[in-house]
Amino acid sequence: MVTIVSLWLPILLSAVFVFVASSILHMVLTYHRSDYRRIPDEDHVLSEMRKTTIPPGWYAFPHHRGPKDMKTPEMIDKFNQGPVGFMSIIPSGKPSMGKYLGSWFGYCILIGVLVAYISGRTLAPGTHYLQVFRVAGAVALIAYSIGRVQDSIWMGMPWSTTIKHVIDGFIYSLLVGGTFGWLWPR
Repeated sequence: MVTIVSLWLPILLSAVFVFVASSILHMVLTYHRSDYRRIPDEDHVLSEMRKTTIPPGWYAFPHHRGPKDMKTPEMIDKFNQGPVGFMSIIPSGKPSMGKYLGSWFGYCILIGVLVAYISGRTLAPGTHYLQVFRVAGAVALIAYSIGRVQDSIWMGMPWSTTIKHVIDGFIYSLLVGGTFGWLWPR
């Protein structure tokens, strides 16, 4: 068994490597620019939304209270008329990239801790690089990629966007697996 404390360096370095890689993937390369589409007649839609003062939160529309409500003629009509979707509202104002980037780095650390926990419980000190790479990389792949698939299944995210995020997660998992394999206690 390898303790989480003894894996502090691969936890920290893998988070740094993923953070840098994600910055390159999202800011230097252009393939994520098509992830979000513009709402038709955006100025008018935003003007109408401002009139209702929607508080920050996650919304579904048309909103229903459960399976029985979905079967009523009124709700069926709302679904048929459309639009149907999900909407995330964040606080108004210029987005604070520092807050988002700090949260992302914290998330990368959390994933590193989980990778360390699972790898440390399943692998002994001195385990060969490739075996550590496989276990740590698989755990990181689950954390960074697989959970994104449900966004297309349940939330209507385009599959092309989900596939891009899964590819990003695969790249991150290679970095995490490589870092843990490289720095695994001997």
